[in-house]
Amino acid sequence: MTGKRLLLGDEALALGALHAGLSGVYAYPGTPSTEITEFIQGDPLAKERGVRSRWCTNEKTAMEAALGMSYAGKRALVCMKHVGMNVCADAFVNAGITGVNGGIVVVAADDPSMHSSQNEQDSRFYGKFALVPILEPADQQECYDMMAHAFRLSEEVRLPVLVRIVTRLAHSRAAVAVGEAGPQNPLAPDGERGRWVLLPGNARRQYDALVAMQPDLRQRSLASPYNRFEDAGAPLGVIACGIAYNYVREALPDGISVLKVSQYPLPEDRVRELARACGRILVVEDGQPFAEEQVKGLLGPDYPVSGRLDGTLPRTGELNPDNVAKALGRPEGAVHAPAHNLAPRPPQLCQGCGHRDVYTALNQVLADYPEARVFGDIGCYTLGALPPYRAIDSCVDMGASITMAKGAADAGIHPAIAVIGDSTFTHSGMTSLLDAVNDNAAITVILSDNLTTAMTGGQDSAGTHKFEAICLALGVERAHLHVVIPLPKNMEEITRIIREEIEYKGVSVIIPQRECMQTLARKQRQKLANKA
Repeated sequence: MTGKRLLLGDEALALGALHAGLSGVYAYPGTPSTEITEFIQGDPLAKERGVRSRWCTNEKTAMEAALGMSYAGKRALVCMKHVGMNVCADAFVNAGITGVNGGIVVVAADDPSMHSSQNEQDSRFYGKFALVPILEPADQQECYDMMAHAFRLSEEVRLPVLVRIVTRLAHSRAAVAVGEAGPQNPLAPDGERGRWVLLPGNARRQYDALVAMQPDLRQRSLASPYNRFEDAGAPLGVIACGIAYNYVREALPDGISVLKVSQYPLPEDRVRELARACGRILVVEDGQPFAEEQVKGLLGPDYPVSGRLDGTLPRTGELNPDNVAKALGRPEGAVHAPAHNLAPRPPQLCQGCGHRDVYTALNQVLADYPEARVFGDIGCYTLGALPPYRAIDSCVDMGASITMAKGAADAGIHPAIAVIGDSTFTHSGMTSLLDAVNDNAAITVILSDNLTTAMTGGQDSAGTHKFEAICLALGVERAHLHVVIPLPKNMEEITRIIREEIEYKGVSVIIPQRECMQTLARKQRQKLANKA
């Protein structure tokens, strides 16, 4: 359906991919990227065309499956939040060397200011590291339009293309003009078998070819319709990357020369043109000083370049029209009046959540073990670190709880306890448990199973109803594998089991299993709606 639609940035990306002839989306849920896959899962065109859209176990498996679809000649989309790029990096970087057959677009949704993340990183560095093209849409319309451009570019240069967005763009709405859906690619497996086999001889040859392609990629970036020079004959030049272009225009609509950058490699000739026209340059980018460092290197130490590195813009956190306006010389609050007296609203576990009962039982037992350490993981149960529970001592990355507990036990800490969720366990905790079993580590693993990927909105969890079988297959002894129902009435049984397993000098796993209150409520509402 052509016309205008009110879409999130995530939704505009998803619709743009569908209209570009998408055959499969591969993703692991992670804010702020989740809505891309969810939109495709619910779209009538995707259902009509049989677009593959189930969630993957983690981002690495997603990237590898997309490579398989590309090998077959079809177009594939890979979606993740920024930390997911760390998980899929092996496959992503090597995809630059194998190249692609059908187009691959990898969407990395970065989270400046860490609204729902454990770090602040800029995925553009991954694209530069892998020597592949990068696109960075400035608004929702570009999110939609860029997907067709990205898939065409991917197939023309035979490389994956990285599309980088940020939280504000992903989760804000705008009217988007949409066009007709194009056809899907036919099945056409790649006939160049050697380039997909990264034995050293092949890999060296293909890496040389990838390096030799860089001048062509720079020329494509220079000619890109998404990079444009707006000369106002002003002494100040601004390089505005991605969403930062909107902040610049909102903060100071007239009187500056602007180079809008939304496709990389950095268009170096345009940067030099801006430098010749202006006496100094301000680089405005939401994230780390990715472009700023390159501009400083390109123009040399004598040309004044400012941005995040010199404190003209905040070194951390996301940009907004006010801090951009301040960097442009306008007084604080010139764009938006500052908000005052906003009461903080820290997140908390839902009322009735099974994780609450798990932490209540754990704290009750560990009151007798002052030297105990509890290693947490990524999920809504991480809120157990906050009052009133204060029940976990770490949260580092997906799957780290088990291996950190193992390392602490190796060092002599007793008891060493890991708390991990069901989706996180299948994402990257299974290999950690295998390490612990192989070393017969004296740890107790609490695998808190709420039958869904709750933190990101209740997506399917890859291991639901399989966790006992998985743990047994990994070598956990039957006698030290327990399933409990986390309810107040079962507190005596749960605390007894935790006490017993803490004293076991080996790997034990306790699986508190009760459905997430939010997904249960949604199912009940749906049942009532169906009856009506």
